Amino acid sequence: MQELPSPDPQRQLPPGLPDAQGDLAMRMLYEEQARLRAELERVREQQDKQLQKDDDKKKGAEDGEEGGDEEQGEDEQKEKKKDARPKPPLKTRLISSVKSHPVGWFFGIVGLILLIIVGIWLYFYLTSFTNTDDAFIDGHTDPIAPRISGIVAAVYVENTNKVRKGQLLVQLDPRDNQVSKEQAAANYEQAKASTRAQEPNVPITATDQSTQVINTDYNVVSAEANVAASKERYKSALADLQQAEATRDNAAREEERYRLLVEKEEVSREQYDQMATQERADAAIVASRRETAEAAGKAVTQAEAQLGTARQQHQQAKANLPRQVAMQHETLIQRKASELAAKAQADQAELNLQYTRIYAPEDGIIGDKQVQVASQVAAGQEMFALTQTNDIWVTANFKETQIQKMRPGQSVTIHVDALSLDFQGYVEALPGASGAVYSLLPPENATGNYVKVVQRLPVRIRFRPNQPGAERLAPGMSVEPKVWLK
Repeated sequence: MQELPSPDPQRQLPPGLPDAQGDLAMRMLYEEQARLRAELERVREQQDKQLQKDDDKKKGAEDGEEGGDEEQGEDEQKEKKKDARPKPPLKTRLISSVKSHPVGWFFGIVGLILLIIVGIWLYFYLTSFTNTDDAFIDGHTDPIAPRISGIVAAVYVENTNKVRKGQLLVQLDPRDNQVSKEQAAANYEQAKASTRAQEPNVPITATDQSTQVINTDYNVVSAEANVAASKERYKSALADLQQAEATRDNAAREEERYRLLVEKEEVSREQYDQMATQERADAAIVASRRETAEAAGKAVTQAEAQLGTARQQHQQAKANLPRQVAMQHETLIQRKASELAAKAQADQAELNLQYTRIYAPEDGIIGDKQVQVASQVAAGQEMFALTQTNDIWVTANFKETQIQKMRPGQSVTIHVDALSLDFQGYVEALPGASGAVYSLLPPENATGNYVKVVQRLPVRIRFRPNQPGAERLAPGMSVEPKVWLK
């Protein structure tokens, strides 16, 4: 019989077979070869024993029977000879066994091949997915609360009612808000009227101030002309005074000469009296002209003062022109700001009136109802909860050793315990941290004794759309997702 080839540790595996699967297949093949070798050894020993018995029978017939002690010694010698006989080669024994038991060998080889195929298939199947029972359906639960306080006038839903997006849920008493809206609208109209009344004041003020600047400029020119005329009158008065003084001086000399002549009686008393009268008249004229000159000088001073006042008023008018216009413009801006504030109040009153009607923000199911008709509710007070039904997913807490080959987009079979149905889904996203990190008291491994614990990470799985029975899914249901890794 020929020897079976011994397993070669350097033998190349068939292409396309993974290393781990190939090792398992080769190991099973080697174990089967060892079993076949043992079977061949057993068959060979049985054949040797049968041959030895036949030889003993022939030898006993020739020599006759001998004593018990001699036969026992011969048996011992035969056993020693039998043990000393060399075994046939493994190949020879294997061929002999195959010839002796062909059917058994056929079924054994077929069973071995089937066992290898089943083992490879089982290995591929067990490594093609990962699953967990720590999973549940998750979703959004929206608290429904009013934005304003008020008295509940009507409630249109009860617990477990299905509602659609935009459906009216609660009606608050709108009368107070209606009055506030009307008052805010009146304030807004008043503010707009005030703005319209102020708008013309800006150009009017600009025109008035420009006119005032021009008038003050004219006043300056007039005052300058008045100063010049006053100075001329003062000069003329001084000239008249000088002339009157010269005439008076001449009349005084004539009066003195006639007085001397009248004393000598060379002229008549009448002529002297005329000269004396003329001298007194000229003196009066000088006094009058002096007063006129002094008045003319004071008029010059007064005209110069008026000129300074006119110039000051002109400068003031020029400086006040932009200020007055800016003041009116700022007043207009203030009126417009008041108008905007009034509009905002009117808009807020309109919104508050709309807030008396509370609608469903999304499709869902009503639960945890805490409101009744005629009850007082405050802004932000939760009245009931709305569980959305159009946006649900599965939160699966896989062990950290299970997500090594997990990737977004992989297919998932989701078994729902409550419905005993399987749904199809896909991995939407892997977590950013483990559940322990997001807990209220996260672990601190740097303190105390450290014990390594396998962590769980929440993986989000989405349901594929348009599946039968999906409308019966609800947050909180336990599921068992199976993620297909290959």
